[in-house]
Amino acid sequence: MELNFTKAFGTLLPSLLGGVGIVLYITLAGFSLALIAALLIAIGRLSKHKLLSRFLGIVIELVRGTPLLVQLFYIYYVVPTLINGVLLAFGYEANVQLKASTCGIIGFAVNYGCYMSEVIRSAILAIDPGQREAGLALGFSEKKVLFHFIIPPALRNSVPVFGNYLVMLIKDTSLLAMISVQELLLRTKTFASQTFLTVEAYTILALVYLMLSLPLSQLGGILERRLKRTP
Repeated sequence: MELNFTKAFGTLLPSLLGGVGIVLYITLAGFSLALIAALLIAIGRLSKHKLLSRFLGIVIELVRGTPLLVQLFYIYYVVPTLINGVLLAFGYEANVQLKASTCGIIGFAVNYGCYMSEVIRSAILAIDPGQREAGLALGFSEKKVLFHFIIPPALRNSVPVFGNYLVMLIKDTSLLAMISVQELLLRTKTFASQTFLTVEAYTILALVYLMLSLPLSQLGGILERRLKRTP
């Protein structure tokens, strides 16, 4: 078997570099929304409203009990159909369609948001109860105590785990090839099927993902060390 990495690098690499922007955009947008969703879900799970807490618990179990790829398919194919059906039932004929990249962002936000919510919830429960009591003794309301004394240290303690989830998310963007997002895997599959340079194509793809993941891992480590030094 004769390998031709020169041709593969010269042809495939520029295409992959074009896909890096899409991957980073979906990763950052999905992770940002996931973090917001995780915080809201964690607060809801810890609230005194048992109905809300139980409902969110069921949602988390549903998300954690189904594969991410199935969730992406559901958002891409089923959700628009359901929306069109509901609108039609109310007498409005519509043809709602969601962009594949938008579906990817929503899917990552929901999936990772549910997983990360449990991290934040555990971090909040691990905070010394004395901080809450001290805040209340100083005259702060329960809401202000939560957002000023409890959540900031809980989020700070969760940074190492969040870094791992961010690296996982950037690798999971490869699943978006299944709903036709022009990310790295789909571009590589197209190139390999046209040139039959399979070994070269997927080796280059692995290297590109490695180049994207390693800096994020290092960044997570730097943030963790700095936060440890923060009083």
